[in-house]
Amino acid sequence: MKFMKLGTKPDAFHVDGNFIRHVSSDLETDVVIKIDQMRFHLHKFPLLSKSNLLQELVSKASEEKSDEVAIPDFPGGPEAFEICAKFCYGIAVTLSAYNVVAARCAAEYLEMTEDVERGNLVFKVEVFLNSSVFHGWKDSIIVLQTCRALLPWSEDLNIVGRCVDSVASKTSMDPAKISWSYTHNRRLSDKLLDSSMRFDNGVEQVPKDWWVEDVSELEVDLFKRLMVAVKSKGRMDGSVIEEALRTYALRWLPESADELTSEDSIEQYKYVLETIFWLLPSDKAGGCSCKFLLKLLKVGVIVGLEDSLREGLVERISLKLDEAPVKDLLIPARSRHSTSCDVELVHAMVSHFIRYAAQSRDLSVSDPRNNSDGFVLGHGSLMRVGRLVDGYLAEIAHDPNLSVSEFVNLSQSVPDTARAIHDGLYMAIDIYLKEHPSLTKQERRKICGAMDVKKLSMEASIHAAQNDRLPLRVIVQVLFFEQIRAAAAGALSADTSLCTTASIDGECENSSLKTCQLLENQMCKTSSAGEDDRVESARLSKSSSNGQQQTAASRSMRMFSKLWIRRRAQHGGSETTGSSPSPTSTAVPLTKSCNNSASSSCRRYSVS
Repeated sequence: MKFMKLGTKPDAFHVDGNFIRHVSSDLETDVVIKIDQMRFHLHKFPLLSKSNLLQELVSKASEEKSDEVAIPDFPGGPEAFEICAKFCYGIAVTLSAYNVVAARCAAEYLEMTEDVERGNLVFKVEVFLNSSVFHGWKDSIIVLQTCRALLPWSEDLNIVGRCVDSVASKTSMDPAKISWSYTHNRRLSDKLLDSSMRFDNGVEQVPKDWWVEDVSELEVDLFKRLMVAVKSKGRMDGSVIEEALRTYALRWLPESADELTSEDSIEQYKYVLETIFWLLPSDKAGGCSCKFLLKLLKVGVIVGLEDSLREGLVERISLKLDEAPVKDLLIPARSRHSTSCDVELVHAMVSHFIRYAAQSRDLSVSDPRNNSDGFVLGHGSLMRVGRLVDGYLAEIAHDPNLSVSEFVNLSQSVPDTARAIHDGLYMAIDIYLKEHPSLTKQERRKICGAMDVKKLSMEASIHAAQNDRLPLRVIVQVLFFEQIRAAAAGALSADTSLCTTASIDGECENSSLKTCQLLENQMCKTSSAGEDDRVESARLSKSSSNGQQQTAASRSMRMFSKLWIRRRAQHGGSETTGSSPSPTSTAVPLTKSCNNSASSSCRRYSVS
């Protein structure tokens, strides 16, 4: 920090009580200057020789036969006036970044200019500002912080503008030329101790965002003005701008509603949030991370951000929704009588994302160069959003106020192509059924209808087959499909062996298709109330042809047969008797087909 010393005489100012200051001198004081509640007992000559304003005020007081001059609203208060008074007496005064703005504003107010005396206080303070303060990072930050309390004087004297320009210029400096002692209050983090953050000579490397913590201490209006200046120079990476906004948000925005102590605090937080939103990069598809935007949205819901700004945040988040973690989507709802988390807000994000994904796909097909926002989504992004929705559903499924329609609508907000398997959705449904035991039979069927049992993995199918919370119809579908899948794998193995042996015009394909058709017909019989459980032939055509898969298929059929018998014993077969055969009955024709029509082939190509 830089200092400037003015005057050489020893300090002769003394305190007399709480609100009186006087100068020790052989001459009796002849004027009293009142600043706020403080009275300064001084001499006219040293004051009037350097201040035009005091000349006028003292002259006017003399005409009124008074020796007291009151100066209301003095910039900087009694402390600033004391600096000016000591300068008039030639008493030693030390200027620093903490008091130089107050001294400059006070000197301007008292008209201590070159017109009154050469080398007056205004001139000396300006020299100190231009030659020292604005050249240093620490001093510039401190001066900028002190300007807030001295508005509008600091603004009219262009101290704020010059200081902002000084700080903005220094943020663009080469980090290699910055040392940690250069910053104001930077805290060294653990990552700086890593060897990757050091130069070859062992000196700690300074990152590009070395300045963000210092400027985060500024008041919101000054921060806004500084960031506008930084962005206008066009030399700052978007990631550094985001880090500056993130650091400022972490410093000034609340973490929870408990910090909203008064209406004034709510308005202040809202203004800070609006300022940060206004400073976000214009490139919606780039710039700030989804995690940071979700943080802003969460605070916006807490403080009651305007709908237009909230929609703007939702739109930005939707473009990056595939990057979001599930926990950051748990945004508290605004209404206490609804769900604990704002499900509608997440639904809106997903809907926006799906729409953008469709537009991006259409745009990339027509002319990829026309994508002005640079927003291009692949199938992987859609799959990540599908997993995100399933994870979010599993989190909010514990909420007792979450309705079946809200759950189902959100689960169906993503297309079928977003879920390769439905294990995550099944887990969310299972949690919901467990936490809402009073659901009706129709409600349980509705929520389970969002899941495709054909897309469950073997582990999920085993769990579902033994899950008492699922409707019996769904369990029957799980059992039948898994048996169909297992039996079809064995049938295709046998048919492949037949094709290899006989090589007769399509007999292998016809045999497989007939087997698949038979199993599919049996599956459809079990799906009452118009449910369509199609068996995908593509899945069957990809089955392996070795004997090990025949063994696995047989093991799978036996396992699900046992599960079926156990299930029938528990429920008495009331819902399925007379309407659907047991899963074991579908395995018998497959075995007979292999033994009767192609027994020699089966024996010839069996794997020992």
